[in-house]
Amino acid sequence: MFTELSESSIEDQVRRFYIRARGDDLLGPVFAAAISDWEPHLRDISDFWIGALLGVRRYKGDPMGAHLRHALTPEMFDRWLGLWAETADEGFAGAAAQTLKSRAEMIGRSLRAGLPLRPA
Repeated sequence: MFTELSESSIEDQVRRFYIRARGDDLLGPVFAAAISDWEPHLRDISDFWIGALLGVRRYKGDPMGAHLRHALTPEMFDRWLGLWAETADEGFAGAAAQTLKSRAEMIGRSLRAGLPLRPA
C-alpha cells in the first residue's frame, strides 16, 4: 500500500483503475470502442494524473476534446468516480488516497460542466 503520491504510485493507480474499468459492464464497452492501443493511452493518462497531482507537465492532450467524442452519461461519470475511489482506497493510505479521490471529483465536475451528457 502506498502512503505517498509519486510518479510510480500514480502510474500504478492508473493501471489498476483501467484493469477495473475495462472489465466494468458500463464503462468497459466505452473504453473498448475508444482505445485500441492501451500502452500509449496508459502512458498519456499517467502523465495527465502526474501533472494534476504533482505538477509535472508532460501531458499534451485535450481531456475535454477526447471526451466529447463519446456518448457519455451522468451514470458513467458516477461509475468512473466510484471505481477510481475504490482503486485509490485499495492501493493508498490516508492523505494520498484522499488526494486521489478529491482531485478526481474536481476533474469530474469540470468535465461534467463542459460536456453535453446524454441521459441514460
